[in-house]
Amino acid sequence: MTKFVFITGGVCSSLGKGITTASLGALLLARGYTVKLRKLEQYLNIDSGTMSPIQHGEVFVTKDGLETDLDLGHYERFTGIDATKDDYITMGMVYNQVLKKERRGDYLGATVQIIPHVTDEIKQFITKDSEVVDFVLCEIGGTVGDIEGQAFLEAARQIRIDLGTEKTIFVHLTLIPYMSTSGETKTKPTQHSVKWLQSLGIQPDLLLCRSERDIEKNALAKIALFCNVPQKRVIIGRTAEDIYQVPLMYHEAGLDTEVCSYFNMKNNVNLNNIKVSVASRKEKCGSNIVKIGIVGKYLELKDAYKSLIEAIRHAGFALNASLEIHYLDSEKYTKKDLSILNAIVIAGGFGHRGAEGKINAIQYARENKVPLLGICLGMQLSVIEFLRHVVGIPKAGSTEFEKTPEPAIGLITEWEHFEGYKTKGSTQQKGGTMRLGAYKCELKENSLVAQLYNHHTIQERHRHRYEVNKERYGAQMEANGMIISGTSPDGELPEIVELKNHPFFVGVQFHPELKSRPFEPHPLFVGLLKAGMDKI
Repeated sequence: MTKFVFITGGVCSSLGKGITTASLGALLLARGYTVKLRKLEQYLNIDSGTMSPIQHGEVFVTKDGLETDLDLGHYERFTGIDATKDDYITMGMVYNQVLKKERRGDYLGATVQIIPHVTDEIKQFITKDSEVVDFVLCEIGGTVGDIEGQAFLEAARQIRIDLGTEKTIFVHLTLIPYMSTSGETKTKPTQHSVKWLQSLGIQPDLLLCRSERDIEKNALAKIALFCNVPQKRVIIGRTAEDIYQVPLMYHEAGLDTEVCSYFNMKNNVNLNNIKVSVASRKEKCGSNIVKIGIVGKYLELKDAYKSLIEAIRHAGFALNASLEIHYLDSEKYTKKDLSILNAIVIAGGFGHRGAEGKINAIQYARENKVPLLGICLGMQLSVIEFLRHVVGIPKAGSTEFEKTPEPAIGLITEWEHFEGYKTKGSTQQKGGTMRLGAYKCELKENSLVAQLYNHHTIQERHRHRYEVNKERYGAQMEANGMIISGTSPDGELPEIVELKNHPFFVGVQFHPELKSRPFEPHPLFVGLLKAGMDKI
C-alpha cells in the first residue's frame, strides 16, 4: 500500500523543503521504491506563470505545460522523474475548482466551506493516482503558522485520520539557530514551531533540524523531549557546500533509514544509485576553468535562473570542467565584462527592458567568435541582431516591445495563423496564454544541433508568446548565413537558429535547461562548454 510522506517547514522560509523532498525521493529510489513528488503551494495565484522571478524565483514548466514553482525542477533533477500537472497545486487552483463546482451546482445548495469542500479538493489532489507508487512525497509550501496554508495542513491531518499512522508520516523541517554571543544553539524556535503544528492536530514523526554547525547531544535530547519525538528521529541537516551532496548527507544522518523503519520497510540502499551525489563529485576534479557569462535582467535573485545555472553545472560535471559563472546585468555590463568570457548565455525573459543590452552582447559574441547560446527571448534577439547588422534591416524588432515596420518577432496571429498553433492577442489576459510545455522539433540534417542531439526529432519545453517570422525573413536569414536548423514538424515555426563559420552560435526558442539532469546533461550546454573550453 502507498505511504504518504508530508514535508512541512517551520521557524522561517527558505530552509530547503524542496531540496529535502527531492533528496528523500532520490534516496527512496535508491532503495528500489517508486515515488511521486508533489508540491502544495499556498499562494492564491492560479499558477506561477505571472509571478515575478525576482520575488519567487524561476517559473519551472512541466512537460505537459504547467507553470510551477522552481521546486519541481529540484524534484526532476534529483530523481529523473518528469513532473506533470498532477504534481503541483496552488491554493488559488483549489479555490478556483471549488468555486467552479459551486457555480455548476455540484454541491446541491450546500453552504460551501473550507471544511469539507476545500479540504476534500486538496485530499483528492494528494491521493490522485497514488496507488501506482510506493511513496507519495508531498511538500507543503510556506511556513507553519501562515494563514494561507492552513487548509493544506488540515487536509493532511484528515488523510492521517483516514489512512492511519501506518501509512502516513509527518517530516518537519525546522531551524536551529546559533547565538554567537552566548556560544549556544537555540532549540526554542523549533519547540514553538512544533507547538504550532500540534495546535493544528498534527504531531510530527520526524524532525529535520537545519543548522550551520553540529548540534550538541543534549540539545537534540531536549528537542526530542519537548517535541514528543524519539531522539533517533531528530536528525541534523547541516548546510551543504553543494546541493547535490544533500542526498548522501541525509542518508548518512539516517533520514531514509528512519522513514523506512517507521513503516517497517527495510530494503537495502544502493548508494551507487544516488546519481546526483556521484555527479557532484566530478566537478571537484576539473582543472579547466571555463568563464561563462549569463546575460539577464533578473539578477537580484539568482533563483530566477536556477535551472539555467544547474544546467551549466551539469555540463561541467560531464566535461570534468570547473566553472566560473559571471552574472551580467543586461542594462549595466561593459564590453570589458564580455572580453574575459569563454562562453555566453543570453537568458530568456519578457519585455523590452534590457533587450538592447542583450542584443549588444549577441553582436559582440557573433563578431568576436565567442560561443553563445540564446534561450527563448535570447534566440529572438539573436535573429533581430542578425537582421539589423548583417542582413541590413536596421528597424528589425519585436512587436512584444513596440510597433515596428519590420516585425521579425511577433504573435502568430499578427502575421499568419497556422493550424495547431493558437496564440491569444496581447490585449487579453496574460495567464496561460503562451505556448507551454513539450513540443516536437525537426532538426536539419548535418546541422550542428543534429550532431549534438544525435537525433533528427527532439522534444523540448516551451514558455513564450512570440515567434520568429520565418515567412517574411527566413530566406534572407539563410542567404546571409543564419541557418534555421530546427522547426516545428510542419516546418513553419523556427525553433533553432545557428550561424555558419562560428565555433558555436545557437539560438533556441525553447528552454533546454528545464530538461538537464546532473546525471544526464543537456547536449546544448555540453556543446557550449566544449566550445568555451577551446577558447581558454
